[in-house]
Amino acid sequence: MRIILFFLFLFFMCTPAGFSQITFVKDNPYKKGNFYIYWGWNRAAYSNSDIHFKGDNYDFTLYDVIAKDRQSPFSAKLYFTPSTITIPQYNFRIGYFFHDKYNISFGADHMKYVMQNHMGDGYQNVHIDGEIQNGTQYDGIYNNDTINLTGDFLLFEHTDGLNYENIEVRRFDVLFSRKNFQFAANEGFGIGALIPRTNTTLMNNARYDEFHLAGYGTGLVLSLNMTFFKYFFAQMEWKGGFIHMPDIRTTMHKSDRASQFFWYSQYNMVFGANFRIPSKKNSEK
Repeated sequence: MRIILFFLFLFFMCTPAGFSQITFVKDNPYKKGNFYIYWGWNRAAYSNSDIHFKGDNYDFTLYDVIAKDRQSPFSAKLYFTPSTITIPQYNFRIGYFFHDKYNISFGADHMKYVMQNHMGDGYQNVHIDGEIQNGTQYDGIYNNDTINLTGDFLLFEHTDGLNYENIEVRRFDVLFSRKNFQFAANEGFGIGALIPRTNTTLMNNARYDEFHLAGYGTGLVLSLNMTFFKYFFAQMEWKGGFIHMPDIRTTMHKSDRASQFFWYSQYNMVFGANFRIPSKKNSEK
């Protein structure tokens, strides 16, 4: 709600004469040959997920596991200091307009995925199928049994993070314009790789936390954009799609792996700039 109010406030500040003065765009700041770059932050939500764990002495699946994101509390030092700006959940993207309405871009969507050990006054309880024979208190054969996700059994987080490195194609439509202000919508789709740094503690194994190419994802994006003075913009985005990671590292032992599939939604607020790299031909004129 605060983001929506922010957009409405800026819009009416830039159009004090009201809608009657709005004209259709004649000078589009987003043209073929233009570039853009942005940085911002996100909140994310995930569907429940079945997670399959497999190693030399165990092979089991946890069903309908609940996870949430983990956004860092705001502080200017954390969010804007170069050494710490990648700690919060962030979005970075750079794009190129290969057509007056279409652009292709590369981006990094840094989300965080945290399996919830605690739920309310107790632990998250899930169903489990499979077998564990590694000399722990959890040894046994499970057939649709219930297990508490206590910390000594499993900690499972993609918190540095759930890194979705992706390529997107978007269509950009300027809806209306005034001098030094444009309001636009853009929509598109993307596909990319998941390179999480998964923080895992699994039964008696030591904590593991290394980057690893774990899978892929895809999704759709819808955005509202406000551009000021043709160069600077604020943009509100919604993304949604799925993530499939069939090869997640869980311990220092290469035979220990996990896999999961889930749907995600991402809500972003980003700020950026449009620019054009002068060609040699243009600079000589």
